[in-house]
Amino acid sequence: MDTEFADVIGHDVTTITCLCGNTVSKEGLIQANSQGIPVYADANTPVPAGLASWPDDEDLYTLCPSCGRVYHDTTIEETGTAPVAFQVDVTAGPIAEAIRIHWDLNS
Repeated sequence: MDTEFADVIGHDVTTITCLCGNTVSKEGLIQANSQGIPVYADANTPVPAGLASWPDDEDLYTLCPSCGRVYHDTTIEETGTAPVAFQVDVTAGPIAEAIRIHWDLNS
C-alpha cells in the first residue's frame, strides 16, 4: 500500500490538513500516544480513565478523530511532511471512548 500524506505547513503539527479534510480549526485534531489513544496533558491532576498519560519520552502523535488517521509528530517536525503512520477505529471501542472523554474534558 502506498503511503498517504496529509498537507502540512512547514514543520508544524498544528497545521495538518488530514486527508479527510479535518483540521485543528474544523473538528479538531488530538494529541495521542503511539497506539493512537488520546493523551492527557495536565501533569498536575490524575489521568482520567480511558485516556493515556503523557508519554515520558514525549513521543507524540496526532489523531484525526474524524477518520482515525494518525500522524507521527516527530516525522512532521523533522521532515515537514505528514505521512499517515497508521489508522485506528474511531467509531467504537477504547479509541472512540477516549475521544469522547477528551472532548468532554475540553469543552
